[in-house]
Amino acid sequence: MQTFKDKVALVTGSSRGIGRAIAGKFAAEGADVIVNYRKAGGSSQAQAEELCRDIEKTGRRSMMVQADIGIKNSVKDLFGVIRENFERLDYLILNAAKAPFKPIEKLFERELRQLVETNYLGNIFCIQEALPLLEKTGGRIVFISSLGSRFYNPSYPLGSMKAAMESVVRDCAESLRAKNISVNAVCGGIVKTDSFKVLRQFWEGIEALPEDMFVEPGEIADAVFFLCSSAGRGINGQTIVVDRGLSNAICRLTE
Repeated sequence: MQTFKDKVALVTGSSRGIGRAIAGKFAAEGADVIVNYRKAGGSSQAQAEELCRDIEKTGRRSMMVQADIGIKNSVKDLFGVIRENFERLDYLILNAAKAPFKPIEKLFERELRQLVETNYLGNIFCIQEALPLLEKTGGRIVFISSLGSRFYNPSYPLGSMKAAMESVVRDCAESLRAKNISVNAVCGGIVKTDSFKVLRQFWEGIEALPEDMFVEPGEIADAVFFLCSSAGRGINGQTIVVDRGLSNAICRLTE
């Protein structure tokens, strides 16, 4: 039995990594999926095309839409495509993120602006545009956060934006309650995506982390599925940590 049969999900930044796993999970559970990627051309577009083909093999509809969520007009165009082609939206998964690995005090102005525009404003633009559609379906919003929202890393400025968005999750859960829209977050542990290859250059001791402490993208996708399914109906305004217990004993890195 497919839990999300005939539902529609948008996963931002879904051409690779965690977003790709989430998009695949929704399709496997019966949903039609809008695959979003930021930059036309290059590897992201190629991976988005491949993902759409994989989704369509399951018998579900998919559509690839290029949009930079940090640009408001680009977000408007994205949701225009959704309204025209799907006429509904049940799940908004805010996964897209972009930031340099660099201490905050060394960020250039353009990097600071991109940090906020993509990882904070962009997510809010998506929520604002999605509301008319989600209100009709009693939809769900899930934001993908990370442990950087609560633990210090000297070269991970994205963590401050993740923390800010976890507050937005709490606030929107209350402000959208009357519209029957639930809002939650999944805070992922350390996942070996493309960004991990860079992260390990800045996080001293991470190579000593036991292999069973690394989270698979599919584990994040499972948590998102839970929050969007009827099983998660009693959860609202919360951030669920999926890190295999790493944050219970963060000092294990020095063992």
